[in-house]
Amino acid sequence: MIAYLDGKLAYKDPTQAIIDTGGVGYEVKISLATYSKLPAEDEKVKVYTYQHIKEDGQTLYGFLDPNEKALFLHLISVSGIGPGTGIIMVSSMGVGEIRQAIVNEDVRAIQSIKGVGPKTAQRVILDLKDKLRKDELLAKAGVDTVPLARQHNTQRQEALQALVMLGFARAAAEKTLDQIQHKHGNDLSVEELIKFALKSH
Repeated sequence: MIAYLDGKLAYKDPTQAIIDTGGVGYEVKISLATYSKLPAEDEKVKVYTYQHIKEDGQTLYGFLDPNEKALFLHLISVSGIGPGTGIIMVSSMGVGEIRQAIVNEDVRAIQSIKGVGPKTAQRVILDLKDKLRKDELLAKAGVDTVPLARQHNTQRQEALQALVMLGFARAAAEKTLDQIQHKHGNDLSVEELIKFALKSH
C-alpha cells in the first residue's frame, strides 16, 4: 500500500492532483479541502494517500491533513460508502463538522451530503459515533489518535481488498470481517483477518 507521496506538485485541479516523485507522476483524487491548501504547481508537497484496489483498476486518494485521511478511512469502513462517496463527504463538510455531526447524531447534516440517503446517514452515525467519541477523549488526554485510526482501518481495508481480489462479494466480505472483529477484537493483523474469513466460508 502507498501510505504517502512526498514530491513535487506537477498539476492540480479541484478533484485531482499529480505528484511527481522521482520522475514518476502519481495521479491522486483529492478533496476540496486538500485542493484549497495545496501549494502552487512545481512546489514541494507531501500527500497522505489511500490506495483503493478493485478488479478493474487502482485509484489513489490523497489528503494533506492526516486527520482528514483518518476520517475518510472511518467513513469508507461503513457499509454502503465507497471511496467516491467518502471523498464527496470530506469535500462537502470540514473534518470537524462531520465529526461533530456524527457524535451529535445529526442525521440531517450527514444526509445533506450528495449521494448520502437517510439510511446511509443513520448507518454512519451508528457505526462511527462511539469510535469518534473515543478518539476525542483520547485526543483530549493528549494521545495521538490518527495513527491508531489509520492502522485499524487500513488493516481492515487491506483485508477487505484482498478478499474481494480472492473472489468474495464485497458486501459478504464486509459482513464476515464485522463478525470476526466482533468476536476476536480489532487488533488482528491483515493476515489473521484474511485467514479467519477464509475459514468461515
